[in-house]
Amino acid sequence: MKLLSYRSQGTSSWGALTEGGVVDLGARTGRRTLCDALEADALPRLQRLLRETPADVGLDDIEFLPVIENPPKILCIGTNYHDHRIETGREIPENPVVFARFANSQVGHGQPLVRPAESIPFDFEGEIAVIIGRRGRRIAEADAYDHVAGYAPYSDCTVRDWQRHTHQWIPGKNFPFTGGFGPWMATREDVADGADLSLVTRLNGEEVQRSQVSLMIF
Repeated sequence: MKLLSYRSQGTSSWGALTEGGVVDLGARTGRRTLCDALEADALPRLQRLLRETPADVGLDDIEFLPVIENPPKILCIGTNYHDHRIETGREIPENPVVFARFANSQVGHGQPLVRPAESIPFDFEGEIAVIIGRRGRRIAEADAYDHVAGYAPYSDCTVRDWQRHTHQWIPGKNFPFTGGFGPWMATREDVADGADLSLVTRLNGEEVQRSQVSLMIF
């Protein structure tokens, strides 16, 4: 399934992309947001519903919202591709470099990514978002994929000088309108566990970044 969050005629909802458009699953499931549906483990029951339900709205008639509007947390791993690590002259880290993004720094697909007036160095950073669907703690490595709901493109744009003010990266990663999330998530059944996905970033149509999941350090 391809699941997305959107706004249509002033009302926010979430749904599934089908050949005919978008099926409004917020109205049909009673779950206000996609995040609510994930927490309720509602996705396995949607396949039959989608087979029997026509689209409610065309893709051209919606405004995309961040795939997950209200995530309880967004954890990011910095300098996590070997090619990017080599490009920046860094050693292989012993542990992941973890920083946080805040939900209100995000925008949906098709919305402008905004360089703040406080800075000039505003860099593109394409990423693959892993969306966690099941809660868990101290999860065995063999069971990790059972907690993944799906994957989505993420544009983790960075205000570079603010990132480098200290060893804490959060200031450079959380200006408003600097995290593009979407257009939609592909659910786990559509992406083989451990697949070597390609990551490509284009800026105004020009390719500026290309990497592979197999080049991830962590």
